Amino acid sequence: MNEQQVKQLTTQALEQGNGVFRLMPTWVPRSFCVPGRRLRLHPKDLYALGANRGGIDERWFSSTTKADNGPLTAPDEGLSYIYVSDAQKVTLADAMDEMAAELLGQEAVSKYGGWVMYSKFFDNMYPLPHHLHQSDEVAARVGRVGKPEAYYFPPQYNFANDTFPYTFFGLEPGTTKEQVIDCLKRWNEGDNGILNLSKAYRLQVGSRSAPATCFRCGSRSSPIINWWTGPWSSRTCRRNITTIMITLSVCWTGTPM
Repeated sequence: MNEQQVKQLTTQALEQGNGVFRLMPTWVPRSFCVPGRRLRLHPKDLYALGANRGGIDERWFSSTTKADNGPLTAPDEGLSYIYVSDAQKVTLADAMDEMAAELLGQEAVSKYGGWVMYSKFFDNMYPLPHHLHQSDEVAARVGRVGKPEAYYFPPQYNFANDTFPYTFFGLEPGTTKEQVIDCLKRWNEGDNGILNLSKAYRLQVGSRSAPATCFRCGSRSSPIINWWTGPWSSRTCRRNITTIMITLSVCWTGTPM
């Protein structure tokens, strides 16, 4: 699709929506996760891309960021499409590339560089591993931006707690660098004991969690907010839990997802 076609379709979509885009659903699978089944997908669609691609446990909103799911990742995986008609669509990323100033205003483009965030529904049956989200300063060492996230656990989606409605945040006071290094050295032993250095918090429906750097999420379904830049500068360690909440994630454009 050339520049002229992108502008034409984007303008047409704006006119049809009286200044509001209609975005098509963007479903993202994860091979290392099991869907929590709270995204209101038909059960037969949970593995629509095949078992080798993993189950669909995320829905992305207003995304101009491609998903990073290994060599089988589709070229447009993770990208939001603007609906124009049943036969016509254009990615939000292309629209922003060609018409960012018209869509966002030149002030926002000059200050932030364009559309630099998106949200997602995040829904896993089981906990994710304890992991780290780098700050901007650390991520810049490899040419990337940081990945702060904030979570909200809406009661409308969290009708079941699943297997582990807790999240581990950060490291306990007094934890030493040597203790963390020792856990990393035992990476291939299964349970390397990293959670012994953290603290778990029970997730509550209707609650929010602050942006975090190191954590393990629980099993609740939640909308996640990932931001490229802005107020999400405070980060801690977090553990993904298996709970009912859907996380609203603000993800930063340019960050591997």
